[in-house]
Amino acid sequence: MQVAKELPAPALKNAEAVYQKVSLLVSGNAVVMFTISGCCMCHVVKQLLLGLGVGPTIVELDRDASGGDIHALLFHLSGGGGVGGRRSRQPAVPAVFVGGKFLGGIEAVMACHINGTLVPLLKDAGALWL
Repeated sequence: MQVAKELPAPALKNAEAVYQKVSLLVSGNAVVMFTISGCCMCHVVKQLLLGLGVGPTIVELDRDASGGDIHALLFHLSGGGGVGGRRSRQPAVPAVFVGGKFLGGIEAVMACHINGTLVPLLKDAGALWL
């Protein structure tokens, strides 16, 4: 079962800079987590990763100059655009990338943790050396 997805090409030309920023960040770090400060779901995922021995690169969108644009990209990536005009209830944060690929939010991370696939993903990405 492969959970991680490649980062999609930008849909709009003006999103190119944001796409490039996110793409460079996730390709240059084993684990990247986009959060909003004070978000309890973000805190849970961060504590899980830290508890496993992973030091993720954390970007707090409410404290980043291009946070709103990144948040919009993550919302699209997480399926927030909806199909047939219907919007997904999946929140855009936390958004976790492992090995340059989008893993997902809290549900995907917790599901991988419970079914035993999270640690192997982290090892393959070079985030764990156990």
